Amino acid sequence: MKEFELIKHFFREQAVKRKDVVLGIGDDCALLLPPERQHIAVTTDTLVAGVHFPLQTEARAIGHKSVAVSLSDLGAMGAEPTWISLALTIPEVDEAWLSEFCAGVFELCEFYNVQLVGGDTTQGPLSITVTAQGLTPFDKHISRSGAKAGDWVYVTGELGDAALALKLLQGKVVVDDVYKAQMLTKLNYPKPKVLVGQSLREYASSAIDLSDGLISDLRHICQASNVGANIVLDDLPISPTLNDTLGKENAIELALTGGDDYELLFTVSEDNKVGMETALTHAGTKVSCIGQLNGSDKITTTMDNKPVQISANGYEHFTKKNV
Repeated sequence: MKEFELIKHFFREQAVKRKDVVLGIGDDCALLLPPERQHIAVTTDTLVAGVHFPLQTEARAIGHKSVAVSLSDLGAMGAEPTWISLALTIPEVDEAWLSEFCAGVFELCEFYNVQLVGGDTTQGPLSITVTAQGLTPFDKHISRSGAKAGDWVYVTGELGDAALALKLLQGKVVVDDVYKAQMLTKLNYPKPKVLVGQSLREYASSAIDLSDGLISDLRHICQASNVGANIVLDDLPISPTLNDTLGKENAIELALTGGDDYELLFTVSEDNKVGMETALTHAGTKVSCIGQLNGSDKITTTMDNKPVQISANGYEHFTKKNV
């Protein structure tokens, strides 16, 4: 099967047909018609086999995660996802693999009403690049640079399970059988917090999605907003799975640095705190207040009201091997 046959067979047929897509797959460019007074948010992510996911990862999970990580970025900006383009590099045409990969892509696209509008296919080592676009009201986006000293630091969901799943696949930990499926789902099928991000447009002063680890991603907010932070380790939302497997101290370290959570880390002023908590509780979203911003240029951590020194950072490319 050649390139254009591959595109026609696997990527043209999809359930989502948005009215704002004037021209989709099959031409040199897609033509899109965004509504008036909307910002277009654009993000691009590349996933490389052996770096962003283990080589043995199933094709459906790779397809799902390739889209999820980009939609997670849109969620952090408070954007409504609308369109994606996909550049897929594969060693060879494996029709069974491609069918499962596309199933993972299109399941998530259908759930969030996102249309695949173009891309490219090439032969080479397995890698996937997704460019996702979304819409925010003209004056209602969230950035990393709006945080102020005194704002409270929050995180959605629980931290560390995806990183623990990766350690399991690498043979670095032994995990009780009752936890394995849950952990692997967290790693392979992350749920981007798109609707949470849209709710936070009314309340959050800054936000970022947690891809490289809480400490690393919090540092991005602090640097962009020229603030410091103190994180209360006692308040980190750590699952019983992680605590039972690693013990409290190691569980906290992995929750701080592990990455692949794709939860939202965000900041809220004192005035917006109650309104945000009420809104997200009504939406069925678990959030935890884990600290507060300050006027320093440092990130500190405390436990039992005492300072705790941390030395580990989150993942950074070009510094160490990931998987």
